[in-house]
Amino acid sequence: MFGAALGDIVGSKYEFMPIKSKDFVFLDDGMDYTDDTIMTVAVAEALIDSDISKEEETKNNLIASMRKWGRRYPHPTGAYGSMFSSWLRSSSPKPYNSWGNGSAMRVSASGWLYDTIEETRKAAMLSSIVTHNHIEGIKGAEATASAIFLARTGEDKESIKRYIEKKFGYDLSRKIEEIRETYSFDGSCQGTVPESIICFLEGIDAEDTIRNAISLGGDADTMGAIAGSIAEAYWKEDLSEMVKPYLPDDLYTILSSIKITQH
Repeated sequence: MFGAALGDIVGSKYEFMPIKSKDFVFLDDGMDYTDDTIMTVAVAEALIDSDISKEEETKNNLIASMRKWGRRYPHPTGAYGSMFSSWLRSSSPKPYNSWGNGSAMRVSASGWLYDTIEETRKAAMLSSIVTHNHIEGIKGAEATASAIFLARTGEDKESIKRYIEKKFGYDLSRKIEEIRETYSFDGSCQGTVPESIICFLEGIDAEDTIRNAISLGGDADTMGAIAGSIAEAYWKEDLSEMVKPYLPDDLYTILSSIKITQH
């Protein structure tokens, strides 16, 4: 869970100042958490308190938690997306058929809380469809959560790659160097999730993975969050102390609680 927050924080500086290099200061005072971390916390809190076999109840919990945390932090660094902002303010929030990567950036808890990949994918799907009910939005959330689950439970990189390619149809055969040459900002799941997973596959640890993601010059905070969440699970790194100075206590506490409930 801290991997998602760390990638978000490091990437926050480069979302609107894209960089095409891994050579940058990893953490500095110009970085901050964004809506990615806030909504990661919101989804985590909702799933901890939900029985995902009760789908409507779980969806209601997710909606309530996202709206609660969105009201608590209404003006994050980088701001909420326009459609999500409208959803947060609506008196009757409905999904809006989005394929944006917001569904993947917030899904980390699904990869940590469950004993099976089927449960993991179901929780990811439920966390997506309350807003991002387009097939690509759902796929991005499920793929990210599946990679976290497989990494957490000891699968090697090749097994993770094969599963994601087979189940979700993403092309993970590309290399970071070739992607970086032509890549630019892309807010879609289909244009960021596979690239973020590739950044993990080529990484040597969590920091290197996050550097890979940011160096593509795209949606840096979200891609950092996606890649960082997988890397943390794979290398079993404790990233909490790196994140703690940047987070308010309430956000940090929810992220810490996942460490207690993880299997």
